[in-house]
Amino acid sequence: MKTSDFYYDLPESLIAQTPIEPRDASLLLVYDRATKTIEHKHFYDIVDYLSDNDVLVVNNTKVIPARTYGTSETGARVEFLLHKRLNLTDWKALCKPAKKASAGARFAFGDKLSCTVTEGGEMGERTIRFSYDGVFEDLLSEVGQTPLPPYIHEKLNDGSRYQTVYAKYDGSCAAPTAGLHFTPALLEKLKAKGVEIVEVLLHVGLGTFRPVKEENIEAHKMHSEYWRITKESAERLNNAKKAKKRIVCVGTTSVRVLESAVKKNGMFEESSGETSIFIYPPYKFKAAQALVTNFHLPESTLIMLVSAFCGREETLEIYKEAVERKYRFFSFGDAMLIK
Repeated sequence: MKTSDFYYDLPESLIAQTPIEPRDASLLLVYDRATKTIEHKHFYDIVDYLSDNDVLVVNNTKVIPARTYGTSETGARVEFLLHKRLNLTDWKALCKPAKKASAGARFAFGDKLSCTVTEGGEMGERTIRFSYDGVFEDLLSEVGQTPLPPYIHEKLNDGSRYQTVYAKYDGSCAAPTAGLHFTPALLEKLKAKGVEIVEVLLHVGLGTFRPVKEENIEAHKMHSEYWRITKESAERLNNAKKAKKRIVCVGTTSVRVLESAVKKNGMFEESSGETSIFIYPPYKFKAAQALVTNFHLPESTLIMLVSAFCGREETLEIYKEAVERKYRFFSFGDAMLIK
């Protein structure tokens, strides 16, 4: 298939610049794959579409202050977007301007944190090694910024609004945005209704949001991202499958975890690893049975995954209606439930 097969026209005015308050007041488009019908609701209405026969799978990753600015020994200022930790000191980062971050160059981030570029890479990517005195996470929180996507131009006054309320484990350079709509009260309502909530982990990196530049989508290479399923989560997923419960994934990242981890027998076990899974039509899903997701960029790997889930033509028709009804798009935008 071609990348252009996943293009749609989006007015810039529909790109959400700020999160809506409260979180669950965003719009919710509900698409029924069996009847091919659309309903227009609010996100808090999702309670009406889930039951004690559902397992809600959420990604408990936490966004780190991954955007940092370093100054070289020659006075050059370079932006480093940390997107993948390799060990205690080494990271993969996107650098801008990359030509100023050649191998061997050193950069300071204040008085206590510095790095050396150890290896070059393609499209502005570099491997860097940090030197520091103290706790790295504390120092990063002092010098780093929330890495909002480039299409968001408004300043985010409350950094917690780019975190899910169930975020636990540091490691992402972008939020699993479908989860941003949930509030603690809404989660309690779902639990009270008997909906089981299972946590998995995928640290969002370049694999999720790097644009597809090849016209033939099969030529696109996904960057790998770290994922983990705990023993408890694996057992709960297995019990759900045995009880024939519906597995509802919150976000494309949760889908990618399950589709990467599921065994040939359809079951799960405690496991972790790196995934570069690229899901596009046609694809037979082995675990995910319903999906909560935001509205994604044209020609992105994310809209390709959604198209694999409910059909390319259907997805583009849904997006067309969402545009006509002036839904808000992308990270701080509205949501969709595909059932």
